[in-house]
Amino acid sequence: MSSETLLYIILAGIVALALATFQYISKKKSMTKLSMLFSFLRFLSVFAVLLLIVNPSFDQTKLSIEKPNLVVAVDNSSSIKHLKQDSALIDFIDEIKSNSDIQNKFNLDFFTFGENLKPLDSITFTDKQTNISKAFTQLNEIYKQTTSPTLLITDGNQTYGNDYQFSSNNYKQPIYPIILGDTITYTDLRIQQFNVNKYAFLKNRFPVEAILVYNGNTAIQSNFIVKNGNTTIYSELINFSKNDNSKVINFTLPANRVGVSNYKATIIPIESEKNKVNNTKNFAVEIINQKTKIAIVSSFSHPDLGALKKSIETNEQRTVNIIKPNILINQLEDFQLIILYQPNNKFSTLIDKLNTQNRNRFIITGPKTDLRFLNRISNDYSFDITGQTENYQANLNINYAPFLIDNLDFESFPPLLSNYGEVRFSGTYETILNKTVKGIALEEPLLATFEINGRREAVLFGEQIWQWRAQSYLNEKTFDNFDNFIGKLIQYLASTKKKSRLNIDYESFYNGNNNVIIKAEFFDKNYVFDTRETLNITVIDKVSKTKTVFPLILKNNNYQVDLSNLPASEYSFTVRASNENISKSGNFRILEYDVEQQFLNADVTKLQQLATNSSGTSYFINETNKTLNDLLNDNRFVPIQKSSKNTIPLIDWKYLLAIIAFSLGLEWFIRKYNGLI
Repeated sequence: MSSETLLYIILAGIVALALATFQYISKKKSMTKLSMLFSFLRFLSVFAVLLLIVNPSFDQTKLSIEKPNLVVAVDNSSSIKHLKQDSALIDFIDEIKSNSDIQNKFNLDFFTFGENLKPLDSITFTDKQTNISKAFTQLNEIYKQTTSPTLLITDGNQTYGNDYQFSSNNYKQPIYPIILGDTITYTDLRIQQFNVNKYAFLKNRFPVEAILVYNGNTAIQSNFIVKNGNTTIYSELINFSKNDNSKVINFTLPANRVGVSNYKATIIPIESEKNKVNNTKNFAVEIINQKTKIAIVSSFSHPDLGALKKSIETNEQRTVNIIKPNILINQLEDFQLIILYQPNNKFSTLIDKLNTQNRNRFIITGPKTDLRFLNRISNDYSFDITGQTENYQANLNINYAPFLIDNLDFESFPPLLSNYGEVRFSGTYETILNKTVKGIALEEPLLATFEINGRREAVLFGEQIWQWRAQSYLNEKTFDNFDNFIGKLIQYLASTKKKSRLNIDYESFYNGNNNVIIKAEFFDKNYVFDTRETLNITVIDKVSKTKTVFPLILKNNNYQVDLSNLPASEYSFTVRASNENISKSGNFRILEYDVEQQFLNADVTKLQQLATNSSGTSYFINETNKTLNDLLNDNRFVPIQKSSKNTIPLIDWKYLLAIIAFSLGLEWFIRKYNGLI
């Protein structure tokens, strides 16, 4: 409290005392107990009111004891059960939960991890993938500012993601790996990696690469074979020894029929092998009849061109050529879709030819676009020409009808640089992305499509789309989501199928270790996304003839169903609307493969190195008592006494209001009682 405030309080006391004395004592010849009481009550009331006006502040200090956290992260992947470590893990968890000393010293937080980190509800050992690196990233967000030693209960076998031995360096907590498994090295022959393209073209041969690895001390010989159904289409005799323990096999296979072809690659196991699951790898290739050729036409260089080319060519069915407008005219028949990047007068002859042939196209405009030229040659839309530019961000239109779009968190993407001014369409159009400026949504399209006279066209009003691809990678650690978005747009523009009220999105085949997700969109008769419809999918196993019906769940801007629990087989399906006679059918295959069953033992070396790098200690699962005793005796993990200082103004002290009410009320009551009122 400052000296100035203290002076005001003293002054308030003097004023209150003077006022009370003047009212009840100064005019009386003798002091009575009653007048003294009235005087005191009036002094109390006035002084309290004046204190509220002065409103002094007081410092309040609170002391609290904060215990360190003990984070227990449990591997919930199927490899734990495959290595027969599930019972030991559950016993270890029970031991931690029942240890009163541990509970007194730590705040216990339990998580499971596989593909994602989750609070521990139950341990099922059913996750098909393990991403330890992602678990550390998510834990770091939760425990960044605390003392939180972490027990990592795992076999250390990660199936995808960044190397956790290095990515864990950002996690500033001591890590105590609890190793599930043993260090025994078994004789093993396995297919370490298999590389093959997802697509191949009819009447061609497609390349395949297999990496074979042998763990053992004696020289052996085995046969590597690839079968399509019951027919062996490739075979090679392979020799291994202790020193020559890996082979890279490169070969080609014929693509003889259109559709999905299933293959089975096997390295024949030796007699003493313990794990024979990793000797076989199923794979599939979709054989297509032709490749879609796409031309990106531009009169100048720009990073957008390379980004679009990379995005489109991630689908191996498509090839992209970047061509000058005057060169393309003589090659136009070679391409199924034309992308016109910031057209100007140099595009005049090319666009005339496209109009004559009524060809589909994708136009991208920007500051270097000649808008007067576009206004002159286009009958479908026109630009206000202001000579100014603006940065526009994107907002997804969930009611877009022609094809299914996932929300890529477009709001987080950098703005596109575009021409300032309104765009007017002469006919009907569908908006994929709307413009926003500084968070304010505009009723103007940033990316739109329309169909006229059997021709499809898309227009993107802005350059710098290469930054979107980069931001998508920063958000998701993969380019796949953005590339799929561009791929769907290209597929729509390269196709001549009519608009449908029910759209479905699925793959022709799924690897056994991936999620099997089928998505759908349903629109009403005005092609507005309908959230009231009930969609069901009927799935039929073509081998066992088993029929199963699943509901599709509304999630964000689409309906979807997760069929990951279906066994490996070939399936047909039908998605049907309950309230209307609308349905769509398709086929897919699930390949048999469980990456979690490819491991024979724990990755002890990497887990021990992880402990060393983080100032922790590694233990085997049977060392429960040693683990808990070391944690209890570690002086780094002690409760911390924290003090919090809070400045409280007097006006927040509710009792002062009660004192004012009490003193005034009591004064009135006594005066009334004594007939002075």
